Amino acid sequence: MPELPSALELLSTAVTALGGKERSGQVTMASAVDHAIDTKEHLAVQAGTGTGKSLAYLVPSLRHAVRTGRTVVVSTATIALQRQLVDRDLPRLAHALKQPLGREAQFAILKGRNNYLCLNKINSVLPEEPEQELFDAFAISRLGREVQRLNEWASDTDTGDRDELAPGVSDRAWRQVSVSSRECLGKTRCSFGQDCFAEKARAESAQADVVVTNHALLAIDAISGIQVLPEHDVVVIDEAHELVDRVTGVATAELAATAISAAARRCAKLIDEREVDRLEGAAEAWHDLLEELPAARWDVMPDGVAPVLALVRDTAWNARTELAPPGSSKEQADPDTAAARTQALAAIDEIHDSAVRALTAFDEPDPATRRDVIWLAADDIRGVSRKSLRMAPLSVGGLLRSRLFGTSTVVLTSATLQIGGSFDSLAVTWGLPAQQGNRPDPATANGAQAPSDSETVRWSSIDVGSPFDHAKSGILYVAKHLPAPGRDGLAPAYLDEIERLITAAGGRTLGLFSSMRAAKAATEALRERLDTPVLCQGDDATGALVRKFADDPETSLFGTLSLWQGVDVPGPSLSLVILDRIPFPRPDDPLLTARQRAVESRGGNGFMTVAANHAALLLAQGTGRLLRSVDDKGVVAILDSRLATARYGGYLRATLPPYWETADPDVVVKALKRLTAV
Repeated sequence: MPELPSALELLSTAVTALGGKERSGQVTMASAVDHAIDTKEHLAVQAGTGTGKSLAYLVPSLRHAVRTGRTVVVSTATIALQRQLVDRDLPRLAHALKQPLGREAQFAILKGRNNYLCLNKINSVLPEEPEQELFDAFAISRLGREVQRLNEWASDTDTGDRDELAPGVSDRAWRQVSVSSRECLGKTRCSFGQDCFAEKARAESAQADVVVTNHALLAIDAISGIQVLPEHDVVVIDEAHELVDRVTGVATAELAATAISAAARRCAKLIDEREVDRLEGAAEAWHDLLEELPAARWDVMPDGVAPVLALVRDTAWNARTELAPPGSSKEQADPDTAAARTQALAAIDEIHDSAVRALTAFDEPDPATRRDVIWLAADDIRGVSRKSLRMAPLSVGGLLRSRLFGTSTVVLTSATLQIGGSFDSLAVTWGLPAQQGNRPDPATANGAQAPSDSETVRWSSIDVGSPFDHAKSGILYVAKHLPAPGRDGLAPAYLDEIERLITAAGGRTLGLFSSMRAAKAATEALRERLDTPVLCQGDDATGALVRKFADDPETSLFGTLSLWQGVDVPGPSLSLVILDRIPFPRPDDPLLTARQRAVESRGGNGFMTVAANHAALLLAQGTGRLLRSVDDKGVVAILDSRLATARYGGYLRATLPPYWETADPDVVVKALKRLTAV
């Protein structure tokens, strides 16, 4: 085929066709991404909000895919960005570049199998067993209504994609009509294989130049060893600051008594009744044991746990061997039985594998060098405490290094990749070596020791800046005069400060709190003090609350963690962002405290490497809610005086956008009043 225009020529064509303006940061990023793809050198790009980073990586990606015939995978952390790419950016870009590329580029979205409606399951005569805690009239009636609506939707949808169902349904209802990869019969054995929505999505993605997916599916593709994504040689990871947490989530397992009982119910009509009874007995023994133990991290296996875990493992294995072998004549004649067996096998395998993982986790005597962190968790479900054992990897760096960076050229981008002014803190959590001349302490982030072979794993980094003039558009106010936050909730002085700031801003406030308890307490107190409305996360669906907030400039919205990263409200409706405290991880967080201790065991500073880096990322994301367009102006108010007084304060501030800083509340109040008057 004829030589294609350069990436920068294509970018210029695209920007002109889309009615945009050339942005220097976008041009710099596109050039860097194109170079990384050509040289097969991994790249980390920090690109501030408004840079146009989607276009900057999509243009070189499409050029590479069309030129080589190889697929590029783009992975995101949020549904919102997936939708932006597939519904807006890629269709417009493919059309704009059709002539210079010689054809219209093809793209597709691919999600995990359980995101698609399963035609076999929805047409099955075998109902899903509700979990015991759902046996109440309200829950059952709601579940029935939702499943009925899903059945009606099944005949109308072209994609079977859960995200296209509006309004949505509960997770419990969706599980009635979907299957995981383990539960799937497989295209050739399923009566609906030719019409399967998940298989259609996979087939479409195999023909695409660019496939948009999510970090979880990317992790599944890497961890399972089973090819989920189409063949590809380039991966672009947007929202890369979320990568480690999403991969950790996929690699985390759970063992609960309710899951063992549910697996037993799935096996009830498929295996000998005595084996089902043994499974139920193992579930009861596991439940009774966990009820006697406190919720905490296990550095050593508590007395009495190993025999019960062995019982769970062995009964699960016996049940598995009892299940009818695949391909039997009975199964071929009865597809419902085949589906039931596959789902039972998936449930039993999960129980068995989790029990084995827990039993072998303590083979390594040193907790700092173990593969997994094990802890007993207690969750409150509708007022009832439910305990379960959880297992998460101490580090995912080695996994990412071998399964991701070892197989593809990877471009990682986000508005926040530098922590304390360096890319290295995040890089080593991804399994990359620290950059030459800027090596951090060898005891590195998230419990992972930094690899030192930068000669064999090459990566570069670049900060392309932001189109915003932060110093002229925003004020960073640290309330240095307030007492350091305590454990007893918001002090009266904090509520007074919040009231004064919101009054000066005339509403227009996004309040980001470190806990739901603090957000609700502030909402309750401020609703009585203010003349402007205050919404609180949980009052309605988050998306609906954000829309109400954006539509009424006098409204304030208070919430917790998901709002720190999920709110994009340009314009006068958001002129003030309040953060109640530095978002350090909870001191009882079992995984992060284990990672912190692993760093300390190698002589590093666990607090700075894990807790401070965790806080810095969230602070950067939270403060980044303020400026969403070049015309925005406002104030970020951090009420935690430690940001100004503690030794680590400068390190945290170095991660934040370069706002103009002050500790004078009068200056801030006057600035907010001027903004309100405009």
